[in-house]
Amino acid sequence: MIQLFLIVGLTCIVISGVFIGAWTNGQQHRANYYSKTDGHRNFRTRIAMYTGLAGVISLGIAGLIHLL
Repeated sequence: MIQLFLIVGLTCIVISGVFIGAWTNGQQHRANYYSKTDGHRNFRTRIAMYTGLAGVISLGIAGLIHLL
């Protein structure tokens, strides 16, 4: 059970990082910012926040299972 929550948590964190653009350099980030509309940026940020929150909660549950 703990492995499931760890895998889900890490996967959600990676998806969140991809959507928010955490692993891009300055030039890529600048190009992405100017090539996307406000609606598209808001959509990507919303998806990143939801998956990041799900990842943190899942990792927290895995930690609680490990402690108990």
